[in-house]
Amino acid sequence: MRVHQVEVGNMQNFTYVLEDEQTSEAVIIDPSWDLDTVLEVVERNGLMVKYIVNTHHHFDHTIGNEAIVKKTGAKIVQHKDSGLKHDIEVSAGDEIVFGNSRLAVFHTPGHSKDSICLVGDGKVFSGDTLFVGNCGRVDLPGGSSRELYRSLHDVLCKMDDELVLYPGHNYGTSAISTIGTEKRTNFVLRPRTEEEFVEFMNSD
Repeated sequence: MRVHQVEVGNMQNFTYVLEDEQTSEAVIIDPSWDLDTVLEVVERNGLMVKYIVNTHHHFDHTIGNEAIVKKTGAKIVQHKDSGLKHDIEVSAGDEIVFGNSRLAVFHTPGHSKDSICLVGDGKVFSGDTLFVGNCGRVDLPGGSSRELYRSLHDVLCKMDDELVLYPGHNYGTSAISTIGTEKRTNFVLRPRTEEEFVEFMNSD
C-alpha cells in the first residue's frame, strides 16, 4: 500500500490517497480542500478510486466528498454513527478492501462520536483522535474526554509500536510518527487514570 500524504487548506489538514500498487485501486481519506492537487495524484498514478473514507464527520475532513464523487464515482464510507450522507456504514472490526489492500476499522470516539482509525499494511490513519505530539479536542459537539481516554489508552496504545502513524492534521514536529514513539513522547499518552485524564483535558 503506497501512501500519498497531501497537506491541504489553511488548517493544516492531511488528505490521503492510498494506492494498492498491484491493482491501482485506491481510497481517498478525508478530502476537503485543494482537490485539484489530490486528483492530480490520482491521475498521475493512473488510479481508480473505489472509496472515500472519512475518519469523522467534521467539515474539514468531509467538505470535498461530493466533488470527489462527481470526478471518480467513488462510494462514501463513514462510521455508522455519522449523520452525514454516505453510501456504506462501517463499525469496529469491519474491513475496507480495495484491490489487494485492507484497512481494519477501529471505532475511536472522543473527538467525535463517529471517529474511526484505520489500520493496514503497517500503518494507522488516526484522523483527529491522535496527532503527532497531541490529540484531538473534546469541546465540540459529541466530544468526550472519557471516551477519548478509552480510545487512546484501550485502543491506540495497545496497537503495535511499529505502526506508522498518519494523523489528520500536520500539528506536530513531523508529518508522521509511530505508535511506539508517541507512547514514549506524547504527553496525552502518559500513564494516567481516567479521572486524571478528564481533569487534564478539561483544564485546557
